[in-house]
Amino acid sequence: MENAIASPSGVAARIAARTAAERRRPDYASEVTALIEAARKVIDASGTAAKARVADIVTVAGLSNDAFYRHFPSKDALVAALIEDGVERVAAALARRMAKEPTAEGRIRQWLDAALSQTDETQAASTSAILSNSANLNTGFPTGDHSAKRPLAELLHEPFAMLGSSTCELDAELVTHAVYGRVSGHLRAGTRPTPDEAERLLRFCVSTALDGRPPV
Repeated sequence: MENAIASPSGVAARIAARTAAERRRPDYASEVTALIEAARKVIDASGTAAKARVADIVTVAGLSNDAFYRHFPSKDALVAALIEDGVERVAAALARRMAKEPTAEGRIRQWLDAALSQTDETQAASTSAILSNSANLNTGFPTGDHSAKRPLAELLHEPFAMLGSSTCELDAELVTHAVYGRVSGHLRAGTRPTPDEAERLLRFCVSTALDGRPPV
């Protein structure tokens, strides 16, 4: 019997739709969601001490190996989907928090706080466990490929425009890569940014949007 699962996320829905289109079969969102959630549970339980196995993941999901490989060609592909799903969930929650801030700097601070929170002990342990399960994902959460970070970068478009940036997309991409590169360094070192570093990063984010102009 399959385990009870959450509603499918955007990532799960996209993967399921692709599988359904390829096989001309009904929607597979429930299977994909079950596999992503099972991977999250197995990896969190294993930590960095041992790599999760496909057999363990399908057991927790209440599915078969056939179901796994129907949607994912490898465990790396599932881990990539897990990271993408995590980024989208973080971005959705962060967008709601940022919207409550009346100023551009307040919104940028919320964004930065969310990024730096990845170095908190509990989140860092979970992130390290996820990344240790894929040889292709060797940089800090959520830095996989460029597309994985896009939902986070897009959150900076509006506050950067509020500051007068005429190149919001480029500025947001540069800041996102720089900040999450720094987060990656802390994850590898097992450290956290100091308050001074956090403030310096905030100034960097704001000054990138201003590009030498006085605040509007």
